[in-house]
Amino acid sequence: MSSQIRLTLLPSARCLYDEPVQVKVAGLRPRQVVTMRARSTDEKGVEFISSGTYRADGSGEIDLGRDPSLGGSYVGVEPMGLLWSMRSEAPHKNFQKTRSLNPHVVKFSVHEEEGGGRMLAEATNERLLMGDGVSRLDIKEGNFQGVLFTPPGDGPFPAVLDLCSLMSERRACLLANKGFVVLAMWVYNNPKNVTEIHLDRFEEAKDFLQRQPKVGSKGVGVISRSKAGDIALSLAAFVPGVEAVVWINGCNANVLIPLFYKKQQILPPLLFDPSKVILTESGASITKYGVKNPLAEESKGSLIPIEQAKGHFLFVAAEDDLNWDSKGSVDEMVERLKHHGKENFESVCYPGAGHLLEPPYGPHCTSSVHGVVGFPVMWGGESKAHAAAEVHLWKKIQEFLRTHLTCDATQTKARL
Repeated sequence: MSSQIRLTLLPSARCLYDEPVQVKVAGLRPRQVVTMRARSTDEKGVEFISSGTYRADGSGEIDLGRDPSLGGSYVGVEPMGLLWSMRSEAPHKNFQKTRSLNPHVVKFSVHEEEGGGRMLAEATNERLLMGDGVSRLDIKEGNFQGVLFTPPGDGPFPAVLDLCSLMSERRACLLANKGFVVLAMWVYNNPKNVTEIHLDRFEEAKDFLQRQPKVGSKGVGVISRSKAGDIALSLAAFVPGVEAVVWINGCNANVLIPLFYKKQQILPPLLFDPSKVILTESGASITKYGVKNPLAEESKGSLIPIEQAKGHFLFVAAEDDLNWDSKGSVDEMVERLKHHGKENFESVCYPGAGHLLEPPYGPHCTSSVHGVVGFPVMWGGESKAHAAAEVHLWKKIQEFLRTHLTCDATQTKARL
């Protein structure tokens, strides 16, 4: 490495996972062309890499916030392109970052464009999931278990139940950094053994959240994606105290598994038609058309009666979701609420985004092995549009939850 060439990460090489960094290079020759690279290893030991070709200015400097990539994993001015464009060389790999205690470590480097790509400079970016003072506590109580994240300070804080189809702590702890008390829990522990789902388990979790001493909101918010989305809608429709629901890329009906509440089935399952699955040349399947039409006469019983809900909804649909017909579900739910004279909703749709909308700046995954069905599926999305959607949505989610989960300090004091 050349001692006069400097690769810097601003404002710091250590930041929160959902914060951007400014990547700069100095000390190059005027107009020198170099390759910028990023690499990271996930929790499964799989390496993800990206690259961009850049030309230095007349002062021998490169600023990824100003200068365009001329080629590589992406082109154009993309300040965080090296992060969201990282891919594994193996097919159908999703970057696994589900646990919160260890940072997402990314190695940025600068290389000569010719002569074997000798490394000229390197810097390490530690992207923390848990900010200073946030506490993490494993919870096992009654019929539910999960992980509770609590912000520093006395509060009062709004409460959010983060429903994951399969367990992940990432979104929950990042929300806790923003001033929410968040309980992350999963829909499936072992998907192969699930023959029925009981809404009571999630109601228990909601009640537990409301009893927390730092919680000041009169009700709770629920954030969800995919199968967890119909659980969130059902909570809003059948369980009191759900004030705000963020529904991301799911279905407007109860999918695949009968739903019970207070020992009675409340919604039959919307079934799956395997013959409608499309196998692509990559070996991954498009499952978007496999779920039966919930508006068909034989399926209408599985539709979730969201018009019963007292709380507010944020419906989010990625228009290139290849896993669900998310846009179709949003259109139907909006139409139904309007028909019932309801105004307790807002919706946002993202052209070019795929199913796996996450907090921003993680690697975008277009296909991977589905954790529930066990075979590779296409998630969809064009990486640049998907990355921009994640940045916009993350801010939108926080604004929505703060708006509809107002806090009352007197409620907090009553619990202490």
